[in-house]
Amino acid sequence: MSYSPRLKAKYAADVVPALQKKFGYSSSMCVPKISKICLNQGVGDAVSDKKLIDSAIKEMTTISGQKAVATISKKDISNFKLRKGVPVGVRVTLRGDMMFEFLDRLISVALPRIRDFRGINEKGFDGNGNYTLGVTEQIIFPEIDIDKVSKIMGMDITIVTTASNDEEALALLSEFGLPFKNQKK
Repeated sequence: MSYSPRLKAKYAADVVPALQKKFGYSSSMCVPKISKICLNQGVGDAVSDKKLIDSAIKEMTTISGQKAVATISKKDISNFKLRKGVPVGVRVTLRGDMMFEFLDRLISVALPRIRDFRGINEKGFDGNGNYTLGVTEQIIFPEIDIDKVSKIMGMDITIVTTASNDEEALALLSEFGLPFKNQKK
């Protein structure tokens, strides 16, 4: 018996039948699923301090469990003292078991650690079934040691689904257990 992430098993056992019943899909293959999760962190101060990118890559790798890469600026912007080819952010894309593991930690551990947390906003959908939420502090993840953090930075977490519209994506993410603010149970 090989290891399978908890949310992957939950998707097959609970989410698929619930969405099939709610939307009347003819086959379980029609049910939308999460295809990837993209984490993105802009490090604007990295233009003047190169060490910030290295620490951001290390933190993002620790959070995601997968090697993060630096994003490079595409053009010169003199007002921001920015040159083409300078690292300005960090990103990582999670798929498969790593994606389910990260989503599980996000739902059960990280989001409840946010101060005054009342749920995430359901206005983060893009019209094509993808959801983006912004996290203001990377220290909500238990993997990060607060004493070693050089600068508190936020990040964007984009959950890409195969849903064709926002209603199906909202139902999918709600079944997974994402705590939306105005959720009807």
